[in-house]
Amino acid sequence: MRPPSLPRIPASEITDEAVYRERRRLLGMLAASPVLGLAGCAEAEPPPPPRARTSTAQARAGFSTDEDPTRYEDATTYNNFYEFGTNKDDPSRAPRTLRTSPWSVLVDGECARPGTIGLEDLLRGIAVEERIYRLRCVEGWSMVIPWNGVPLADVLRRFEPTSKAKYVAFTTLADPRQMPGIRYRSIDWPYREGLRIDEAMHPLALLATGLYGKPLPQQNGAPLRLVVPWKYGFKSIKSIVAIRFTERMPKTAWNELQPSEYGFFANVNPAVDHPRWSQKTERRIAGTKSRLFAARIPTQPFNGYAEQVAALYAGMDLRKWY
Repeated sequence: MRPPSLPRIPASEITDEAVYRERRRLLGMLAASPVLGLAGCAEAEPPPPPRARTSTAQARAGFSTDEDPTRYEDATTYNNFYEFGTNKDDPSRAPRTLRTSPWSVLVDGECARPGTIGLEDLLRGIAVEERIYRLRCVEGWSMVIPWNGVPLADVLRRFEPTSKAKYVAFTTLADPRQMPGIRYRSIDWPYREGLRIDEAMHPLALLATGLYGKPLPQQNGAPLRLVVPWKYGFKSIKSIVAIRFTERMPKTAWNELQPSEYGFFANVNPAVDHPRWSQKTERRIAGTKSRLFAARIPTQPFNGYAEQVAALYAGMDLRKWY
C-alpha cells in the first residue's frame, strides 16, 4: 500500500531565524520580477563525471569523526522541515500526525526491476550501520550527528539501474492531512531532490532510519531520509516515498524556486558565497553550549570530506556547477 500523496509537496532545509524575515521579504520581491539564475545548473547539463573510485580505507575514514556531537535535544528541536512549519521549532512542536507504518517507496524510471516496495522489504538483509557525520546547512549552521542507516548504493542496486540511469531523483511524502505545512505554498510541493548516479552510489551516501541509536523522529524525516554529508543539508531529503532513475538532471525543489541561491549540486564550498551571506564560516551547534552562543568555525571544502569525494568533480567548474 503506497502512502497517500496529494498536491505537489517538498521538504528540506533553509532559513535561520536571523535571515528568515529577510528571506521572505526578498522572495516576495523576486516573485514580482524576473528570476535571475546564475550561469549554472539551470543552464544546461553538466559535463560527464570522471571515473572516480573511493577506496574502502578512504570511505571508512569518513564514517566517523572525533568532533563533539550535537546534543540529541538540539538535533531534534532545531530543524528545517517545511511540511511541519517554517520556524526551526515548528517541526518538533507539531502534532505527531505522520503515519510511518506501513510505509512504502515507489521505485521506477531507468531500472530493470521497478515497483512499489514496503520499507521493511526495501531494507531487508542490509546491515544497519552507525555513521557520525557533520551536517552543514546552507544557512550557515552545522551539527555533528550519529546516524543509523544503510548505504544508499546497496538499496539502489536491488533495482538494477540501466546504463541510461545518469541521475537519481527523490520525492517526499505530500499529504496535507499528515503534514500541515503543505497547506501553505512556501515551496512547490512535493519536495524533490536529486543526485548524480555516481554520487548516489558513493559509500558516504546513507539512507538513514535513525539517529543516536533511536528511530528517526517525525521532525528529522521519519521513517526514511537521505544523508549526503558533503553537501548542504537541503539535499538530504526527508520522509522519502519515491525514487526514480533518470537520464536527465531532475528538477529539485529549492533549485527550481531560486536557482541563483540553491544549485543542483550544493556541495559545501567556503569559496562560493550564498548571494546573501558568506559561506566561509559556520555556527557549530555541538557539545554543551547553547546554540545561541555556538562558536563560529571555518567551513571546510566538501564539509571536510574532500579526501573521499573531491574526485567526483574533477575538471568541473565548481563556481558554475555550485
